[in-house]
Amino acid sequence: MSSNNQLKLAALLSAVLVSLTSLLAPITSNAQHSAHQRAKPRGNSVQHVLLLSIDGMHSLDLANLVKDRPASALAKLSLHAVTYTNASTSFPSNSWPGLLSMVTGGSPNVTGVIFENSYDHSLSPPASDCSKIGTTVIFDSSIDKNRDAVDGGGGIDPDRLPRDPQKGCTPVFPHNFVRVNTIFEVIKSSGGRTAWCDKHPAYDLVNGPSGTGVDDLFTPEVRSFRGVKNVESYDDLKVAAILNEIVGKDHTGTREVGVPAIFGMNFQAISVAQKTFGAGYLDGSGRPSPPLDEAIVHTDESIGKIMAGLKERKLLDSTLVIISAKHADSPIDPARLKHADLEAIPKAVHAVHEGLLAGLEQDGSVALLWLSDQDRTAEVVNALRKIQEVAHIQEIYSGESLKLLFNDPKHDPRAPDIIIQPTPGQIYVDAGSTFIAEHGGNASTDRNVPLLIVHPKFTRLEIKFPVQTSQIAPSILKALGLNPDDLDAVRIEKTPELPGLHLDQLR
Repeated sequence: MSSNNQLKLAALLSAVLVSLTSLLAPITSNAQHSAHQRAKPRGNSVQHVLLLSIDGMHSLDLANLVKDRPASALAKLSLHAVTYTNASTSFPSNSWPGLLSMVTGGSPNVTGVIFENSYDHSLSPPASDCSKIGTTVIFDSSIDKNRDAVDGGGGIDPDRLPRDPQKGCTPVFPHNFVRVNTIFEVIKSSGGRTAWCDKHPAYDLVNGPSGTGVDDLFTPEVRSFRGVKNVESYDDLKVAAILNEIVGKDHTGTREVGVPAIFGMNFQAISVAQKTFGAGYLDGSGRPSPPLDEAIVHTDESIGKIMAGLKERKLLDSTLVIISAKHADSPIDPARLKHADLEAIPKAVHAVHEGLLAGLEQDGSVALLWLSDQDRTAEVVNALRKIQEVAHIQEIYSGESLKLLFNDPKHDPRAPDIIIQPTPGQIYVDAGSTFIAEHGGNASTDRNVPLLIVHPKFTRLEIKFPVQTSQIAPSILKALGLNPDDLDAVRIEKTPELPGLHLDQLR
Protein backbone atom coordinates (compact mmCIF):
# COMPACT_ATOMS: atom_id res chain seq x y z
CA MET A 1 0.00 0.00 0.00
CA SER A 2 1.33 3.42 -0.92
CA SER A 3 2.18 5.88 1.80
CA ASN A 4 -0.53 8.14 0.41
CA ASN A 5 -3.16 5.42 0.79
CA GLN A 6 -1.89 4.61 4.28
CA LEU A 7 -2.36 8.23 5.27
CA LYS A 8 -5.91 8.19 3.86
CA LEU A 9 -6.73 4.97 5.77
CA ALA A 10 -5.30 6.39 8.99
CA ALA A 11 -7.38 9.54 8.55
CA LEU A 12 -10.50 7.45 7.92
CA LEU A 13 -9.91 5.30 11.03
CA SER A 14 -9.30 8.43 13.08
CA ALA A 15 -12.58 9.90 11.90
CA VAL A 16 -14.43 6.68 12.75
CA LEU A 17 -12.90 6.62 16.24
CA VAL A 18 -13.86 10.25 16.84
CA SER A 19 -17.39 9.50 15.68
CA LEU A 20 -17.67 6.41 17.90
CA THR A 21 -16.30 8.33 20.86
CA SER A 22 -18.88 11.07 20.40
CA LEU A 23 -21.64 8.47 20.12
CA LEU A 24 -20.52 6.48 23.17
CA ALA A 25 -19.78 9.50 25.36
CA PRO A 26 -23.41 10.13 26.37
CA ILE A 27 -23.88 6.42 27.10
CA THR A 28 -20.74 6.29 29.24
CA SER A 29 -21.64 9.55 30.91
CA ASN A 30 -25.17 8.32 31.67
CA ALA A 31 -23.85 5.02 33.07
CA GLN A 32 -21.37 6.85 35.25
CA HIS A 33 -24.07 9.29 36.35
CA SER A 34 -26.42 6.39 37.15
CA ALA A 35 -23.75 4.63 39.22
CA HIS A 36 -22.98 7.87 41.00
CA GLN A 37 -26.65 8.34 41.81
CA ARG A 38 -26.85 4.87 43.30
CA ALA A 39 -23.84 5.45 45.51
CA LYS A 40 -24.39 9.06 46.53
CA PRO A 41 -27.19 11.61 46.85
CA ARG A 42 -28.02 13.57 43.72
CA GLY A 43 -26.23 16.87 44.25
CA ASN A 44 -27.23 16.64 47.91
CA SER A 45 -25.14 17.64 50.89
CA VAL A 46 -26.75 14.85 52.97
CA GLN A 47 -24.54 11.79 52.73
CA HIS A 48 -25.39 10.22 56.11
CA VAL A 49 -28.54 9.72 58.16
CA LEU A 50 -28.34 9.02 61.88
CA LEU A 51 -31.54 7.51 63.30
CA LEU A 52 -31.96 7.48 67.09
CA SER A 53 -34.86 5.82 68.91
CA ILE A 54 -35.37 6.92 72.52
CA ASP A 55 -37.57 4.02 73.55
CA GLY A 56 -40.35 5.00 75.94
CA MET A 57 -40.07 8.74 75.41
CA HIS A 58 -43.27 10.72 74.87
CA SER A 59 -43.66 13.88 72.86
CA LEU A 60 -44.60 15.43 76.21
CA ASP A 61 -41.25 14.42 77.71
CA LEU A 62 -39.45 16.22 74.92
CA ALA A 63 -41.61 19.33 75.30
CA ASN A 64 -40.97 19.41 79.07
CA LEU A 65 -37.24 18.92 78.56
CA VAL A 66 -36.98 21.74 76.02
CA LYS A 67 -38.94 24.08 78.31
CA ASP A 68 -37.22 23.20 81.59
CA ARG A 69 -33.67 22.67 80.30
CA PRO A 70 -32.93 25.08 77.45
CA ALA A 71 -29.23 24.20 77.67
CA SER A 72 -29.88 20.49 77.08
CA ALA A 73 -28.69 18.81 73.90
CA LEU A 74 -32.23 18.11 72.69
CA ALA A 75 -33.33 21.69 73.39
CA LYS A 76 -30.40 23.01 71.35
CA LEU A 77 -31.12 20.55 68.55
CA SER A 78 -34.75 21.66 68.43
CA LEU A 79 -33.53 25.13 67.37
CA HIS A 80 -32.39 23.54 64.10
CA ALA A 81 -35.12 20.95 63.70
CA VAL A 82 -38.54 20.27 62.33
CA THR A 83 -40.40 18.96 65.38
CA TYR A 84 -43.58 16.95 64.84
CA THR A 85 -45.50 17.30 68.08
CA ASN A 86 -48.32 14.98 67.01
CA ALA A 87 -46.36 11.97 65.78
CA SER A 88 -47.67 8.46 66.35
CA THR A 89 -45.89 5.14 66.29
CA SER A 90 -47.53 1.94 65.09
CA PHE A 91 -50.53 0.18 66.58
CA PRO A 92 -49.81 -2.13 68.29
CA SER A 93 -47.15 0.10 69.81
CA ASN A 94 -44.72 -2.75 70.39
CA SER A 95 -40.96 -2.46 69.83
CA TRP A 96 -40.91 -4.63 66.70
CA PRO A 97 -43.68 -3.01 64.65
CA GLY A 98 -42.56 0.35 66.08
CA LEU A 99 -39.04 0.00 64.72
CA LEU A 100 -40.19 -1.58 61.47
CA SER A 101 -42.49 1.36 60.81
CA MET A 102 -39.40 3.62 60.85
CA VAL A 103 -37.18 1.40 58.70
CA THR A 104 -39.69 -0.01 56.20
CA GLY A 105 -42.28 2.73 55.90
CA GLY A 106 -45.05 0.24 56.60
CA SER A 107 -47.66 -0.83 59.12
CA PRO A 108 -47.92 -4.35 60.59
CA ASN A 109 -50.29 -5.16 57.72
CA VAL A 110 -47.46 -5.15 55.18
CA THR A 111 -44.48 -6.01 57.37
CA GLY A 112 -46.33 -9.05 58.70
CA VAL A 113 -45.04 -8.24 62.19
CA ILE A 114 -47.79 -7.27 64.59
CA PHE A 115 -45.90 -7.91 67.83
CA GLU A 116 -42.55 -9.16 69.11
CA ASN A 117 -44.29 -12.36 70.27
CA SER A 118 -47.35 -13.54 68.38
CA TYR A 119 -48.99 -16.51 66.64
CA ASP A 120 -48.86 -17.79 63.07
CA HIS A 121 -51.38 -20.31 61.68
CA SER A 122 -48.97 -21.23 58.85
CA LEU A 123 -45.78 -22.01 60.81
CA SER A 124 -44.76 -24.95 62.99
CA PRO A 125 -43.32 -25.11 66.52
CA PRO A 126 -39.56 -24.86 67.18
CA ALA A 127 -37.46 -28.02 66.93
CA SER A 128 -40.38 -29.92 65.37
CA ASP A 129 -40.83 -32.01 62.23
CA CYS A 130 -43.56 -29.62 61.00
CA SER A 131 -46.28 -32.26 61.36
CA LYS A 132 -48.20 -29.68 63.40
CA ILE A 133 -49.20 -26.40 61.73
CA GLY A 134 -49.84 -23.31 63.83
CA THR A 135 -47.53 -22.06 66.56
CA THR A 136 -46.75 -19.33 68.99
CA VAL A 137 -43.95 -17.19 67.55
CA ILE A 138 -41.45 -15.95 70.15
CA PHE A 139 -38.81 -13.43 69.11
CA ASP A 140 -37.68 -11.95 72.42
CA SER A 141 -34.51 -12.69 74.41
CA SER A 142 -35.66 -16.28 74.97
CA ILE A 143 -34.36 -17.21 71.51
CA ASP A 144 -30.80 -16.32 72.58
CA LYS A 145 -28.37 -19.16 73.16
CA ASN A 146 -27.85 -17.56 76.57
CA ARG A 147 -30.19 -14.68 77.35
CA ASP A 148 -28.15 -13.59 80.37
CA ALA A 149 -24.93 -13.09 78.38
CA VAL A 150 -24.10 -9.73 76.79
CA ASP A 151 -23.60 -11.38 73.40
CA GLY A 152 -26.65 -13.62 73.85
CA GLY A 153 -24.31 -16.58 74.26
CA GLY A 154 -23.24 -16.25 70.66
CA GLY A 155 -26.50 -15.15 69.10
CA ILE A 156 -29.75 -16.85 68.15
CA ASP A 157 -30.41 -20.53 68.84
CA PRO A 158 -32.08 -21.97 65.69
CA ASP A 159 -33.75 -24.70 67.77
CA ARG A 160 -35.81 -22.01 69.52
CA LEU A 161 -37.20 -20.58 66.30
CA PRO A 162 -40.50 -21.46 64.60
CA ARG A 163 -40.21 -23.57 61.47
CA ASP A 164 -41.63 -23.07 58.01
CA PRO A 165 -43.29 -26.21 56.59
CA GLN A 166 -43.39 -24.56 53.15
CA LYS A 167 -39.59 -24.21 53.11
CA GLY A 168 -38.34 -27.62 54.12
CA CYS A 169 -39.20 -27.14 57.80
CA THR A 170 -36.30 -24.68 58.13
CA PRO A 171 -36.02 -22.31 61.11
CA VAL A 172 -37.59 -18.88 60.63
CA PHE A 173 -35.06 -16.27 61.70
CA PRO A 174 -36.35 -12.80 62.57
CA HIS A 175 -35.28 -11.38 59.20
CA ASN A 176 -37.16 -14.22 57.44
CA PHE A 177 -40.32 -13.17 59.25
CA VAL A 178 -40.38 -9.67 57.72
CA ARG A 179 -42.39 -9.52 54.50
CA VAL A 180 -41.00 -6.28 53.02
CA ASN A 181 -37.56 -4.78 52.51
CA THR A 182 -35.91 -2.21 54.77
CA ILE A 183 -34.07 1.07 54.26
CA PHE A 184 -30.87 -0.81 55.07
CA GLU A 185 -31.35 -3.12 52.10
CA VAL A 186 -32.20 -0.25 49.74
CA ILE A 187 -29.28 1.92 50.86
CA LYS A 188 -26.82 -0.98 50.79
CA SER A 189 -27.89 -1.91 47.25
CA SER A 190 -27.19 1.70 46.28
CA GLY A 191 -23.59 1.44 47.46
CA GLY A 192 -24.00 2.92 50.93
CA ARG A 193 -22.67 1.35 54.11
CA THR A 194 -25.26 0.40 56.74
CA ALA A 195 -25.10 -0.06 60.52
CA TRP A 196 -27.53 -0.47 63.44
CA CYS A 197 -27.41 -1.11 67.22
CA ASP A 198 -30.32 -2.57 69.22
CA LYS A 199 -31.30 -4.50 72.34
CA HIS A 200 -31.51 -8.22 71.43
CA PRO A 201 -29.86 -10.52 68.88
CA ALA A 202 -33.43 -10.89 67.55
CA TYR A 203 -33.02 -7.44 66.00
CA ASP A 204 -31.56 -9.36 63.12
CA LEU A 205 -35.01 -8.41 61.76
CA VAL A 206 -33.63 -5.08 60.45
CA ASN A 207 -31.58 -7.06 57.93
CA GLY A 208 -34.85 -7.53 56.04
CA PRO A 209 -35.84 -10.54 53.93
CA SER A 210 -32.42 -10.70 52.26
CA GLY A 211 -30.83 -11.29 55.66
CA THR A 212 -27.92 -9.05 54.67
CA GLY A 213 -29.22 -5.48 54.86
CA VAL A 214 -26.99 -4.32 57.71
CA ASP A 215 -23.22 -4.36 57.22
CA ASP A 216 -22.50 -3.74 60.91
CA LEU A 217 -25.20 -5.03 63.28
CA PHE A 218 -24.48 -4.69 67.02
CA THR A 219 -27.08 -6.27 69.32
CA PRO A 220 -25.86 -6.67 72.91
CA GLU A 221 -28.48 -8.39 75.07
CA VAL A 222 -30.16 -5.82 77.32
CA ARG A 223 -31.43 -8.55 79.65
CA SER A 224 -27.87 -8.94 80.97
CA PHE A 225 -28.12 -5.42 82.45
CA ARG A 226 -30.56 -5.01 85.35
CA GLY A 227 -31.63 -1.75 86.99
CA VAL A 228 -31.76 1.81 85.72
CA LYS A 229 -28.09 2.63 86.34
CA ASN A 230 -26.91 -0.57 84.69
CA VAL A 231 -29.11 0.09 81.66
CA GLU A 232 -27.52 3.52 81.35
CA SER A 233 -24.19 1.69 81.12
CA TYR A 234 -25.77 -0.59 78.53
CA ASP A 235 -26.75 2.45 76.45
CA ASP A 236 -23.16 3.68 76.80
CA LEU A 237 -21.98 0.53 74.97
CA LYS A 238 -24.02 1.46 71.95
CA VAL A 239 -23.11 5.15 72.12
CA ALA A 240 -19.45 4.07 71.99
CA ALA A 241 -20.30 2.02 68.88
CA ILE A 242 -21.90 5.06 67.22
CA LEU A 243 -18.86 7.21 68.06
CA ASN A 244 -16.62 4.58 66.46
CA GLU A 245 -18.78 4.62 63.35
CA ILE A 246 -18.66 8.42 63.18
CA VAL A 247 -14.87 8.25 62.81
CA GLY A 248 -15.22 5.73 60.01
CA LYS A 249 -14.61 2.51 61.91
CA ASP A 250 -16.84 -0.47 62.61
CA HIS A 251 -18.73 -0.59 65.92
CA THR A 252 -15.77 -2.24 67.67
CA GLY A 253 -13.42 0.55 66.61
CA THR A 254 -10.93 -1.96 65.20
CA ARG A 255 -11.50 -1.71 61.43
CA GLU A 256 -11.50 1.26 59.06
CA VAL A 257 -14.68 0.91 56.98
CA GLY A 258 -15.99 4.42 56.33
CA VAL A 259 -18.87 6.36 57.86
CA PRO A 260 -22.21 4.60 57.21
CA ALA A 261 -24.79 6.18 54.95
CA ILE A 262 -27.42 5.01 57.47
CA PHE A 263 -26.69 4.17 61.10
CA GLY A 264 -28.21 4.53 64.52
CA MET A 265 -29.31 2.95 67.79
CA ASN A 266 -32.01 2.72 70.40
CA PHE A 267 -31.77 4.04 73.97
CA GLN A 268 -33.25 1.91 76.75
CA ALA A 269 -32.68 3.85 80.00
CA ILE A 270 -35.77 6.06 79.84
CA SER A 271 -38.12 3.17 79.15
CA VAL A 272 -36.66 1.13 82.01
CA ALA A 273 -36.95 4.08 84.39
CA GLN A 274 -40.57 4.65 83.33
CA LYS A 275 -41.41 1.02 84.09
CA THR A 276 -39.50 0.49 87.32
CA PHE A 277 -41.23 0.57 90.70
CA GLY A 278 -39.90 3.53 92.67
CA ALA A 279 -39.22 5.48 89.48
CA GLY A 280 -41.68 6.53 86.76
CA TYR A 281 -43.62 9.79 86.83
CA LEU A 282 -44.80 11.76 89.85
CA ASP A 283 -48.09 12.92 88.32
CA GLY A 284 -50.17 13.12 85.17
CA SER A 285 -48.34 16.21 83.92
CA GLY A 286 -45.29 14.11 83.15
CA ARG A 287 -43.12 15.35 86.02
CA PRO A 288 -40.36 12.71 86.27
CA SER A 289 -39.21 11.04 89.47
CA PRO A 290 -35.51 11.47 90.32
CA PRO A 291 -34.52 8.10 88.73
CA LEU A 292 -36.47 8.89 85.56
CA ASP A 293 -35.08 12.42 85.48
CA GLU A 294 -31.57 10.98 85.74
CA ALA A 295 -32.27 8.63 82.83
CA ILE A 296 -33.56 11.53 80.73
CA VAL A 297 -30.48 13.61 81.53
CA HIS A 298 -28.13 10.71 80.81
CA THR A 299 -29.78 10.05 77.45
CA ASP A 300 -29.68 13.73 76.57
CA GLU A 301 -25.99 13.90 77.46
CA SER A 302 -25.35 10.83 75.31
CA ILE A 303 -26.98 12.54 72.34
CA GLY A 304 -24.80 15.56 73.08
CA LYS A 305 -21.71 13.35 72.85
CA ILE A 306 -22.86 11.95 69.52
CA MET A 307 -23.47 15.44 68.12
CA ALA A 308 -20.05 16.55 69.39
CA GLY A 309 -18.52 13.57 67.57
CA LEU A 310 -20.22 14.62 64.33
CA LYS A 311 -19.00 18.18 64.80
CA GLU A 312 -15.42 17.10 65.49
CA ARG A 313 -15.35 15.07 62.27
CA LYS A 314 -16.98 17.96 60.37
CA LEU A 315 -19.98 15.79 59.52
CA LEU A 316 -22.79 18.01 60.79
CA ASP A 317 -23.60 19.52 57.39
CA SER A 318 -23.57 16.15 55.65
CA THR A 319 -25.64 14.30 58.29
CA LEU A 320 -29.40 14.39 58.79
CA VAL A 321 -30.25 13.40 62.37
CA ILE A 322 -33.65 11.86 63.10
CA ILE A 323 -34.80 11.37 66.70
CA SER A 324 -37.95 9.45 67.56
CA ALA A 325 -39.08 6.37 69.52
CA LYS A 326 -40.34 2.88 68.74
CA HIS A 327 -42.99 3.38 71.42
CA ALA A 328 -43.89 5.39 74.49
CA ASP A 329 -45.01 3.90 77.84
CA SER A 330 -48.24 4.21 79.79
CA PRO A 331 -49.66 5.23 82.09
CA ILE A 332 -47.95 8.54 82.75
CA ASP A 333 -50.24 9.27 85.70
CA PRO A 334 -49.34 6.79 88.49
CA ALA A 335 -52.84 7.15 89.94
CA ARG A 336 -54.26 5.35 86.91
CA LEU A 337 -52.05 2.27 87.15
CA LYS A 338 -53.82 -1.09 87.43
CA HIS A 339 -52.40 -4.57 86.89
CA ALA A 340 -54.77 -6.75 84.88
CA ASP A 341 -56.07 -10.14 85.98
CA LEU A 342 -54.28 -12.34 83.44
CA GLU A 343 -56.77 -15.18 83.97
CA ALA A 344 -59.90 -13.23 83.07
CA ILE A 345 -59.59 -13.30 79.27
CA PRO A 346 -58.49 -16.95 78.84
CA LYS A 347 -61.21 -18.11 81.26
CA ALA A 348 -63.86 -16.30 79.21
CA VAL A 349 -62.64 -17.93 76.00
CA HIS A 350 -62.36 -21.41 77.54
CA ALA A 351 -65.93 -21.06 78.77
CA VAL A 352 -67.05 -20.81 75.14
CA HIS A 353 -65.08 -23.92 74.16
CA GLU A 354 -62.02 -25.64 75.59
CA GLY A 355 -59.09 -25.42 73.21
CA LEU A 356 -60.58 -22.51 71.25
CA LEU A 357 -57.73 -20.19 72.25
CA ALA A 358 -54.88 -21.05 69.86
CA GLY A 359 -52.71 -18.09 70.81
CA LEU A 360 -52.86 -15.33 73.41
CA GLU A 361 -50.51 -12.43 73.92
CA GLN A 362 -51.32 -10.30 76.96
CA ASP A 363 -48.41 -7.90 77.04
CA GLY A 364 -48.13 -4.30 78.10
CA SER A 365 -51.27 -2.38 77.29
CA VAL A 366 -52.89 -4.68 74.73
CA ALA A 367 -54.18 -8.25 74.41
CA LEU A 368 -54.14 -10.21 71.14
CA LEU A 369 -56.17 -13.40 70.60
CA TRP A 370 -55.88 -16.04 67.87
CA LEU A 371 -58.63 -18.67 67.71
CA SER A 372 -58.42 -22.26 66.53
CA ASP A 373 -61.93 -21.92 65.06
CA GLN A 374 -62.27 -18.46 63.57
CA ASP A 375 -65.96 -18.98 62.84
CA ARG A 376 -66.59 -18.70 66.60
CA THR A 377 -65.09 -15.22 66.91
CA ALA A 378 -68.48 -13.57 67.54
CA GLU A 379 -69.19 -16.02 70.40
CA VAL A 380 -65.89 -15.16 72.03
CA VAL A 381 -66.54 -11.44 71.66
CA ASN A 382 -69.93 -11.85 73.32
CA ALA A 383 -68.27 -13.68 76.21
CA LEU A 384 -65.69 -10.93 76.56
CA ARG A 385 -68.37 -8.24 76.58
CA LYS A 386 -69.93 -9.93 79.59
CA ILE A 387 -66.71 -9.37 81.55
CA GLN A 388 -65.89 -6.03 79.93
CA GLU A 389 -66.35 -3.98 83.09
CA VAL A 390 -64.64 -6.32 85.56
CA ALA A 391 -61.78 -7.01 83.13
CA HIS A 392 -61.37 -3.27 82.46
CA ILE A 393 -61.75 -3.66 78.70
CA GLN A 394 -62.19 -0.36 76.90
CA GLU A 395 -62.53 -1.60 73.32
CA ILE A 396 -62.73 -4.91 71.47
CA TYR A 397 -61.60 -5.04 67.85
CA SER A 398 -63.04 -7.96 65.87
CA GLY A 399 -64.81 -8.66 62.61
CA GLU A 400 -65.35 -5.50 60.59
CA SER A 401 -63.96 -3.17 63.28
CA LEU A 402 -60.70 -5.14 63.24
CA LYS A 403 -60.58 -5.28 59.45
CA LEU A 404 -60.80 -1.48 59.29
CA LEU A 405 -57.29 -1.41 60.81
CA PHE A 406 -55.76 -4.82 60.12
CA ASN A 407 -55.67 -7.61 57.57
CA ASP A 408 -58.54 -10.08 57.55
CA PRO A 409 -57.53 -12.90 59.95
CA LYS A 410 -59.09 -15.44 57.60
CA HIS A 411 -56.64 -14.45 54.87
CA ASP A 412 -53.55 -13.47 56.89
CA PRO A 413 -52.29 -16.31 59.14
CA ARG A 414 -50.63 -13.82 61.48
CA ALA A 415 -53.49 -11.39 62.04
CA PRO A 416 -55.22 -11.80 65.43
CA ASP A 417 -58.92 -12.58 65.46
CA ILE A 418 -59.52 -10.23 68.39
CA ILE A 419 -57.57 -7.28 69.81
CA ILE A 420 -58.41 -5.89 73.24
CA GLN A 421 -57.59 -2.34 74.29
CA PRO A 422 -57.81 -2.05 78.10
CA THR A 423 -59.02 1.02 79.95
CA PRO A 424 -56.33 3.72 80.32
CA GLY A 425 -53.76 2.79 82.95
CA GLN A 426 -54.31 -0.98 82.98
CA ILE A 427 -51.32 -3.07 81.91
CA TYR A 428 -50.91 -6.79 81.33
CA VAL A 429 -47.87 -7.98 83.28
CA ASP A 430 -46.96 -11.18 85.08
CA ALA A 431 -48.39 -11.73 88.54
CA GLY A 432 -46.15 -10.18 91.15
CA SER A 433 -44.52 -7.86 88.63
CA THR A 434 -43.35 -4.49 89.93
CA PHE A 435 -43.68 -2.85 86.52
CA ILE A 436 -45.57 0.44 86.71
CA ALA A 437 -45.78 1.16 82.97
CA GLU A 438 -45.71 -0.70 79.68
CA HIS A 439 -46.62 -0.26 76.02
CA GLY A 440 -48.31 -1.98 73.11
CA GLY A 441 -51.77 -0.44 72.98
CA ASN A 442 -53.60 2.31 71.16
CA ALA A 443 -53.63 4.91 73.93
CA SER A 444 -51.99 8.27 73.20
CA THR A 445 -49.57 7.63 76.07
CA ASP A 446 -48.41 4.51 74.18
CA ARG A 447 -48.24 6.04 70.71
CA ASN A 448 -47.49 9.78 70.90
CA VAL A 449 -43.71 9.81 70.47
CA PRO A 450 -41.16 12.56 69.82
CA LEU A 451 -40.05 13.20 66.27
CA LEU A 452 -37.33 15.68 65.35
CA ILE A 453 -35.54 16.01 62.04
CA VAL A 454 -32.31 17.92 62.67
CA HIS A 455 -29.91 19.70 60.31
CA PRO A 456 -27.82 22.87 60.79
CA LYS A 457 -29.57 24.53 57.83
CA PHE A 458 -33.02 24.06 59.38
CA THR A 459 -34.62 26.77 61.48
CA ARG A 460 -36.95 25.85 64.31
CA LEU A 461 -40.32 24.66 63.07
CA GLU A 462 -43.14 22.89 64.90
CA ILE A 463 -45.71 20.92 62.96
CA LYS A 464 -48.80 19.86 64.88
CA PHE A 465 -50.45 18.10 61.95
CA PRO A 466 -50.71 14.34 62.71
CA VAL A 467 -47.93 12.22 61.20
CA GLN A 468 -46.82 8.60 61.49
CA THR A 469 -43.35 7.26 62.23
CA SER A 470 -43.72 5.16 59.07
CA GLN A 471 -43.14 8.41 57.16
CA ILE A 472 -39.55 8.44 58.43
CA ALA A 473 -38.41 5.70 56.03
CA PRO A 474 -39.34 7.37 52.72
CA SER A 475 -37.99 10.68 54.07
CA ILE A 476 -34.63 9.03 54.76
CA LEU A 477 -34.35 7.74 51.22
CA LYS A 478 -35.41 11.09 49.79
CA ALA A 479 -32.79 12.87 51.92
CA LEU A 480 -30.10 10.57 50.52
CA GLY A 481 -31.24 11.19 46.96
CA LEU A 482 -32.75 7.73 46.60
CA ASN A 483 -36.21 6.70 45.47
CA PRO A 484 -38.70 6.14 48.35
CA ASP A 485 -40.65 3.79 46.08
CA ASP A 486 -37.76 1.34 46.29
CA LEU A 487 -39.34 0.40 49.64
CA ASP A 488 -41.99 -2.29 49.20
CA ALA A 489 -44.16 -0.93 52.02
CA VAL A 490 -44.09 2.60 50.64
CA ARG A 491 -45.35 1.38 47.28
CA ILE A 492 -48.03 -0.84 48.82
CA GLU A 493 -49.37 1.57 51.44
CA LYS A 494 -48.59 4.81 49.56
CA THR A 495 -46.67 6.10 52.58
CA PRO A 496 -45.92 9.81 52.12
CA GLU A 497 -42.76 11.59 53.17
CA LEU A 498 -42.88 13.81 56.24
CA PRO A 499 -44.33 17.25 55.49
CA GLY A 500 -42.43 20.50 55.88
CA LEU A 501 -38.89 19.13 55.51
CA HIS A 502 -37.95 21.12 52.40
CA LEU A 503 -35.04 18.84 51.65
CA ASP A 504 -34.24 20.90 48.57
CA GLN A 505 -32.62 23.54 50.78
CA LEU A 506 -30.00 20.96 51.78
CA ARG A 507 -28.76 20.62 48.18
